[in-house]
Order: sequence, then structure tokens, then C-alpha cells
Amino acid sequence: MNADAIIIGAGACGLMCAVQAGYLGKRVIVLEKNEKPGAKILISGGGRCNYTNQFASAEQFISANPHFVKSAFTQWTVDDTISFFETYGIEGKEKTLGQLFPDQKNAKDVVQVFTAICEDFGQEIRCSADVKEIEILPDGFRVNYERNGKTVALSAAKLVIATGGLPIPKMGATDFALRFARKHNLKIVETAPALVPLTITGKDEEWFAQLSGNAVFCEVSNDEISFEENILFTHWGLSGPAILQISSFWRRGQTVNLNLLPHQNIVSLLDAERKTNGKTLVSTLLNRIYTRKFTDALGKFLPLNKPVAALTKGEIDLIEQTIHHFKVKPAGDKGYDKAEVMRGGIDTNEISSKTLECKKIPNLFFGGECLDVTGWLGGYNFQWAWASGFVIAQNI
Repeated sequence: MNADAIIIGAGACGLMCAVQAGYLGKRVIVLEKNEKPGAKILISGGGRCNYTNQFASAEQFISANPHFVKSAFTQWTVDDTISFFETYGIEGKEKTLGQLFPDQKNAKDVVQVFTAICEDFGQEIRCSADVKEIEILPDGFRVNYERNGKTVALSAAKLVIATGGLPIPKMGATDFALRFARKHNLKIVETAPALVPLTITGKDEEWFAQLSGNAVFCEVSNDEISFEENILFTHWGLSGPAILQISSFWRRGQTVNLNLLPHQNIVSLLDAERKTNGKTLVSTLLNRIYTRKFTDALGKFLPLNKPVAALTKGEIDLIEQTIHHFKVKPAGDKGYDKAEVMRGGIDTNEISSKTLECKKIPNLFFGGECLDVTGWLGGYNFQWAWASGFVIAQNI
């Protein structure tokens, strides 16, 4: 045997697994298809890396089994993540809503922590290693991979698949884990892009496109859930944190509701204005809240040039509906190229929640994004990657 375990994938989960295995005196070899480890870590948060969230719990994860992540999050907590990085010189700084970013440092420093510890422990990370075949042996696994035009075979008693999901193919994302799972009759929960911008086509396309670059603080909701954060208009539809969040809960054909003024009531503002200065135009009032460009665009629906005192009940209702219940029916999403994560994945019923070992194939472990575990935007998916890497390391 070449090592105690072979880890396929040097992303967040695979790297944490290698490091934690090192602490326990276990030797692993990590195979990474890209030329460098941590490709997705390096681009996360615009290169700044939102590496966890202070509020992470099972509540912020989408899965056919919402309880699945609880065991891993008990074994490796947010505090564990924070103190792990602090030990290696990365202090967390909260940006918004519990999101922690490295203070004075960035994503490169996060990857550096893992590569340095792996080096200290003699854990090998072999990059540009394209795994072609996995053979299940009576006493473990043989992994055949190609590197620099040569085929190499490795064997180990335990195998970890932490190859991520389908988003951002140009970063080397593949369906490797899903293909392997299908081949061995493991169930898969249907996959789709998540944390992804939504597209608008047809008659409304032009209206959204003209607002490209405008951001508005909104409450974005559907029948299931709501999020309050900025939305960003783009030339092809909608993006921004609140839209990325709702996209994980959106299905084709569904409508999304935008409350364009979540913390105030537009009817109350109109009433107050009518009492103090009824001659104020609707556009003047809206310009105090929104950019002029956004107010002008609302002119498609609203009587902007009317004094507030002259509004009819029907017009007030229309203003209220438009501001607080703006309905959007996206045509689709921007796909895996622009998605931050994948929804769905290997069915968690196939995996032990305590050890992350595959129930049907002993000594095989799955972690990170290839499983049917999808976190909200804001460091949650990293927390799952670190926790799943830790749990697997205890059991290999």
C-alpha cells in the first residue's frame, strides 16, 4: 500500500482532510487534477475568501435530509474553524451577516496554511493528476491516474472522494464523483446550479437591461423563504446577494417576489407627504429612496408626474403593489459557469452522517460539495467542507 488513504481532490474538503489526517499520524496522498491546489478557494469572495460564517448551523443548508449535517457540525464547529485559522495567523473579520474574511490576508494565505501543514506532515499533494479509474480491491482501492502523459497506479486501504460539484468548469470542476456514484448504483439527488444569477428574457428583458449596474436593497422571497440583501440589475437579468440566495430555492416556471422597500411602508410615506406637502410629485418622493435611474424606470408602471395629493385609491394600490410586491418570473439561470455551488448530489442516505463513509462500499468516504448538501451564500459551504474533511480524517 502506498498510503493510509488516497484523497481525490485538493479543494477545501480534501485539504482539511489531509491536514487533520496528518495530526493523527496518518499518511495520505492527495490527487488534484488542476495545476495548483485550492482552485475554488483562491477565487472565492473575489480572492478574499469568506471562509466561514459565525452563525452556521444545519438551518442554512438545503438537503433532502436536513438533519444530515448535524453530526459533522457537532464534531467540527465554527469555533473550531476560527481557532484553526487563528493558530496559523489568519484572524477573522466580520463583513456582514456573520461572514468571516481573513483580516489583512486573503484566499492565497488560506491555501498556504494547508499546503504548509501538508509539507510539515509529509502529506503529498500531486497536482495535474487526472484520475482515470478506481478499482475496488478486497483490501482497499487502486487508483489509476495520468500525469505528464504517464499512467500511475496507487493503492490504499481507504479512499476519499472530495472532487466538488459541477460549478465553474473552467476551474476544473467535473462530474467525477457523480459518475463514480452512478457506476456503483448510489442514488443521486437531481443536481442544478445554485447561488447563481437569474436571467430575464422576453418582453421584460429590455426593462431590466436598462437598469444594469443599479443595486437596490430588497427583501426577495418565494413561498418557501425570504432573504434581505442587495439585488443587482444586469443586462441579462438579476444578480446580487439576495438573488443568489433565492436561486437555490427557485425552480423554473416559478415567480419571485421583490419587496423594494422592506423596512418602510410606501403608503405611510405617501400619507405623511400628503399631510406636509401634497404638491410633491411621486417621482420626487421616490428619488429620496432610489437612484434617479431606478425611479425613472418605475415610470413604466407608476404615475411619477402626479402630485401625491392627487393620487386615486387605485393609483395608491398600484404603487404599493409595485414597491412591495414586484413580481419577477425568471426565464432561467446563468448555469454552472456562474454558479457558486451545486444543488443536489450524492444522496445522503447512501452515507453515514457520523463518519461520511459510504454504506455500500466500506472504507470509501465522500465529503464536501459532491454530496446533497448545499449551504447559503456567506461562508456556509466552506464550513461544511472543513467539517466534512475533519470527520473523514478521524475515520480513515
